Amino acid sequence: MEFVNPLTGFRLDGRRPNEMRHIRGEVGVVANADGSAMFEMGNTKVIAAVYGPREVQNKSQQLNNQALVRCEYSMANFSTGDRTRRPKGDRRSTEISLVIRQSLEASILTHLMPRSQIDIFVQVLQADGGTRSACINAATIALADAGIPMRDLVTSCSAGYLCTTPLLDLNYVEDSAGGPDVTVGILAKTEKVTLLQMDAKLPMDIFENVMQLAVEGCKAVAQYIREVLLENTKQLESRRGM
Repeated sequence: MEFVNPLTGFRLDGRRPNEMRHIRGEVGVVANADGSAMFEMGNTKVIAAVYGPREVQNKSQQLNNQALVRCEYSMANFSTGDRTRRPKGDRRSTEISLVIRQSLEASILTHLMPRSQIDIFVQVLQADGGTRSACINAATIALADAGIPMRDLVTSCSAGYLCTTPLLDLNYVEDSAGGPDVTVGILAKTEKVTLLQMDAKLPMDIFENVMQLAVEGCKAVAQYIREVLLENTKQLESRRGM
């Protein structure tokens, strides 16, 4: 199957190899959360909610010198074409929860909130590739919305290698083709990597090209998220002034 048309250079969905899917973010979508957001990457749609900082529920987990960050990832049963009911807390969900938490914890200034707890909940409403990246991007906006102090925004994007071509922001069809793909998360300003996952081997020179493409995607997401947060701040200030 040709994932890149050799004549036109376009992918199956009409994008160029280095072109991202349409992204869209919205702030404050969960009324009773301290911070929340919805984030879309193409047909992948994710919602995130943040609660805290608040008192630690399980005192045995309390950390005296920093905040306890917890993350729970889940997929709605209707999010994919497969209607198999997924048990809560299955191995894949636990692994992705850990990946998201570690990526975001690299940015959260936990030392400013000792003996407290921050809970991050992310749910995939619609899955079409890039769910981990979409979850991290949604959670970053939700953390900012909750006023959680952070060093920087953490943004994420993936890139793959199909038909001897590096491809940015894989959709489900491309992701399922079995080729190598790299998921990257970075601190937007410093470009420090907080997440790097690859599910197949690549020669070093090709890997560097694919990773750099993913980093460029992360930077584009960061620019968009800044615009979303700025617009949200302007709307809040406008309401206060009325």
